[in-house]
Amino acid sequence: MEMREPKVDKVTLNIGVGHAGADLENAKSLLTRLSGCKSVATTAHVRNPVFKIKKGDPIGAKTTMRGKVALDFLKKALAVKANSLPAKSFDSRGNFSFGVPEYIDIQGAKYDPQIGIIGFDVCVTLKRNGYRVATRRRACAKIGKKHLLTKEDGIEFAKAELGITVV
Repeated sequence: MEMREPKVDKVTLNIGVGHAGADLENAKSLLTRLSGCKSVATTAHVRNPVFKIKKGDPIGAKTTMRGKVALDFLKKALAVKANSLPAKSFDSRGNFSFGVPEYIDIQGAKYDPQIGIIGFDVCVTLKRNGYRVATRRRACAKIGKKHLLTKEDGIEFAKAELGITVV
């Protein structure tokens, strides 16, 4: 494997509920069931009086997958989108995200009447070997411009490795 070759760092699943309670617990249990990983509640960063949200209120759930588990789930989730994504789904660093409108579209997921129909977001973070130098504790350094991923690199990786068609 070459240093400049992109790879999937992590796949993050997110459900925004907007408030705490039974809906949030259902979202957490759904993410745990779909991914096989523990899910956590996400909190509000800012106050929004229109929706009666204070800073620190639990308003959603997320889970992060890495390695082979992440790639297997990503292939199932992309099948829902017919392995096609628009170019605007990719950001300037090559990462991409898309939404799944109903969890029952995922292969192997069964409908749960207690949860109902919930959609979720899938965010894929890409990296290259050597990105650790920016996050390590000792001798932290910046990543050079030539080594950073670009939108075009992310699109090429998605086409070659994941079989996605970009429209």
